[in-house]
Amino acid sequence: MDKTMTRELVISALKMAFNRQKPGKGVIHHSDRGVQYASSEYQKLLKKYKMIGSMSRKGNCYDNA
Repeated sequence: MDKTMTRELVISALKMAFNRQKPGKGVIHHSDRGVQYASSEYQKLLKKYKMIGSMSRKGNCYDNA
């Protein structure tokens, strides 16, 4: 946790979750369209972990349900 949600914060959280859970190939990682999740660094990490990125449609809060 931090005062603001930065790219570094979400990357750190993803690394921590991956190392703790050791998910198999093809896990779907769903997020909103925040710039932190859309960053090239974050997307590269998803590829490295063999995760499938999924983002909500713009302006549709029901995608997160």
